[in-house]
Amino acid sequence: MIIIQLSIRQEKIVEIVKMNQPITSEQIACKLDITRAALRPDLSVLTMMGILDARPKVGYFYTGMAQNNFILQKISDIMVEDIMSLPIVVNEQTTLYDTIVTLFLEDVGTIYVNTNGSLCGVVSRKDLLKSIIGGTDINKIPVGMVMTRKPIVTIKKGENVIVAANRIIEYEIDSLPVIEDYYEDGYSKQRVIGRISKSNITKLFVELCKS
Repeated sequence: MIIIQLSIRQEKIVEIVKMNQPITSEQIACKLDITRAALRPDLSVLTMMGILDARPKVGYFYTGMAQNNFILQKISDIMVEDIMSLPIVVNEQTTLYDTIVTLFLEDVGTIYVNTNGSLCGVVSRKDLLKSIIGGTDINKIPVGMVMTRKPIVTIKKGENVIVAANRIIEYEIDSLPVIEDYYEDGYSKQRVIGRISKSNITKLFVELCKS
């Protein structure tokens, strides 16, 4: 059984529920001073893991049954490579216009950026929207000018999907590039081999609940 490390916020949620059960999501959000929308992914993970139990019109209870939870037992054997999607990648010199077209054609929230085949950054819908609002000439400016450069949050294909879910929640991002390390000219580099997103993980949880 893989030991799953909870995020700091998830640990706080568990303690709040222990001390105040039953407690609603609205009450938990108030105690943490965050919105219910920001809280929802954490509650979903904790419920799926069996640490919390949710009862309609009542609230959340602490169960402490994580290690015996059926879904957790199944998901502990599922790795990122089992559910990852193909990555959407552009070159650092690709124009903002072409990057925006790619983003909408592929229907993704984030595009990964390469230089000479090596991961060098990411660009999100928000980044591209800011560039448009700012009056940038999107037909001339390369995406490398507006992207978020390394270090960025990544994951490897051999890591557990719960680790991926926690990383997405902790850093409040919509997806993670799945990378593998390689060496070139004496330098350690990373290439993108996949993408794991909120959608991948949600689909997995739904399938596990059906089985």
